[in-house]
Amino acid sequence: MFTSEGLQCTSSFTVRNGPVLLAMAALAALMLAGCAAPRQEAAEPVDTRCTAAAAGDALTGSWLSVRKQAGVAGELRTHIVLYEDGTMSYGEQLSRRGKAPQGLAETGCWQREGHALVLRTIESNGSPVDLHDPIYINRYQITREAGDRLGLQSSDGVRLDARRMPPDYRLPW
Repeated sequence: MFTSEGLQCTSSFTVRNGPVLLAMAALAALMLAGCAAPRQEAAEPVDTRCTAAAAGDALTGSWLSVRKQAGVAGELRTHIVLYEDGTMSYGEQLSRRGKAPQGLAETGCWQREGHALVLRTIESNGSPVDLHDPIYINRYQITREAGDRLGLQSSDGVRLDARRMPPDYRLPW
């Protein structure tokens, strides 16, 4: 209803047919139920078996990279061990003067794909990872492969210039 003093609106709605209203509510509920629970297809299991490296592959061994990174206070140490059976361990440690080191320890598989090194993490800091999450697959272009030196570059531009270490080397904690 409109009046000259201002806008006033009134309405009334009366339902006289209960079965029609009930049928409409049931239809709306069915439509909402179909939207509320999206179907989740079962993810295919990821094969976590590692493939052995080619005999004599020069990438096998223990590699250490020490670097400074813009925006990070301290020194980053990256230790990658590539075993002949295709397994790997990856450790990264942030060392800062006067503070305890912070680190990450991952294990999984590695493989060479042409001029690339691919690391697939299966466990991070001792806990299983979501094998479908692409963050746990790291690909490095091999930029240098000469005896005791290895150069790697990640897709986000991180460069690792590593030197071969003794097989029993461990990051200092």
